Amino acid sequence: MYRFSIEGQEWILRFSPQISVGAEEKQAILTSLLQIEKDLLAYSHGEAFMMLDKKIGAIVFIVEKVPSFILTVSTIIPIDHWYIQDPTLKLFKTC
Repeated sequence: MYRFSIEGQEWILRFSPQISVGAEEKQAILTSLLQIEKDLLAYSHGEAFMMLDKKIGAIVFIVEKVPSFILTVSTIIPIDHWYIQDPTLKLFKTC
């Protein structure tokens, strides 16, 4: 579990128990979140979003705002488990 602050609001980043990632990957996820911090404030309680990382894969987050600000990594899907039907789909955009 990690704690971080966005515009004075204290957030918690936690990982679902079924997810097994190392400390380096967890730190990379936190660093990526800090780059999009203003976008995080726009999500409502109960919403989910996905972040794509070239090394880790697709990271799915669930947003909780009641009673605390919590982001839960609910699953991580490695790139070798992606099935893309549209080869023209641009997968990565820079923050």
